[in-house]
Amino acid sequence: MADERDYRLVNGRRMRCGYTTGSCAAAAARAATAILLDSAGDPEEKSLVEISTPAGRTLRLHPEDISREDGAVSCAIRKDAGDDPDITDGILVYARVEKKDGTGIAIGGGRGVGRVTKAGLDAPPGAAAINKIPLRMIRENVEALCRRYGYDGGLQVTISIPKGEELARRTFNPNLGIVGGLSILGTSGIVEPMSDDGFIGAIRAELRILRAQGEYKALITPGNYGKDFLAGFESRTGHKTDFCAAHGGRLGDNPVKCSNYIGDALDIAADDGFKYLLLAGHIGKLIKLAAGNFNTHSKYGDPRMEIFAAYTGLAGGGRELIGRIFDCATSESVIGLLTEENLWDAVKKNIFDAIQKALDRRCGTKLTAGAVLFSSQRGFIGCTARGAELLSRWETL
Repeated sequence: MADERDYRLVNGRRMRCGYTTGSCAAAAARAATAILLDSAGDPEEKSLVEISTPAGRTLRLHPEDISREDGAVSCAIRKDAGDDPDITDGILVYARVEKKDGTGIAIGGGRGVGRVTKAGLDAPPGAAAINKIPLRMIRENVEALCRRYGYDGGLQVTISIPKGEELARRTFNPNLGIVGGLSILGTSGIVEPMSDDGFIGAIRAELRILRAQGEYKALITPGNYGKDFLAGFESRTGHKTDFCAAHGGRLGDNPVKCSNYIGDALDIAADDGFKYLLLAGHIGKLIKLAAGNFNTHSKYGDPRMEIFAAYTGLAGGGRELIGRIFDCATSESVIGLLTEENLWDAVKKNIFDAIQKALDRRCGTKLTAGAVLFSSQRGFIGCTARGAELLSRWETL
């Protein structure tokens, strides 16, 4: 029967917690060390391994795929992400522990564990992508067994994830400069279900890499549409856009993706010492900033049509036109309607001004931020005031 500590109440739902790749690596290393050093034991008897997590919870996990060779033991722990939608759920995290000459414990990454290539992450460039807390968990568990069995020689611990390289292509690791596999992560050892912390942590990591490289300006976009736009391609047709032909090469094609967490990205950039930030996104998402929605997920509200309607009224649009706006399903269709009525330029200016005011309020004096907006059908549609200033000076900032 699961303990109540294994669950969290998330949005009114009782959801099961899991455990991190860091916990898996530490448990696998502990099990392999126990089998290696307990020469009288049978590997099959090592059916349960117990570790303590930084969160204060004790995990009792079952090693799998145990293999033993002369002077080395390998085994795996299967990752359980609980009710969190994690692509690593169910993967096997292996630890191979072997005796080596000398003393001390060396910990490294093998197949499927990424290698760090950029400064600013938890591990230094050139090292395996094993974060500090999982590294400490692995070392403490192996050291405890060395003391138990009176072993004072050297050990090499190698963590591997056979499916890691394939899965890493679906993560932020390529943007972070982590190549060849997944990261061994976890600060508490426990996966909290449906938490936003992981995504926000990835944004923070990408921005910190830029700062570590001496950058004071950041280019961010909610997702792949924005990335394609900045890279010079219109998402639907694959054709070069006018905007990117003029500006894309100067801006770069690898922005930090922030998903719906625009406010968090701005806050992180300001706190980490960036001076300038350019946000590029689709009108249908960034228009929400005009109403102060800095998390643009629809569960926090969808004021798009209300914003269009309000600024259409201010621009002189009548009741009948405003009613037609509420009948529109997309921002693209509203733009088409307002263009037909010769009101789009006036409405656009008011909306862009409202977005800029919202950015200024959020960033204060710490960060100068502006926005570039595009449409899937029309490409580049304009900039906020500070967005235009930043765009014109981006290369020299």
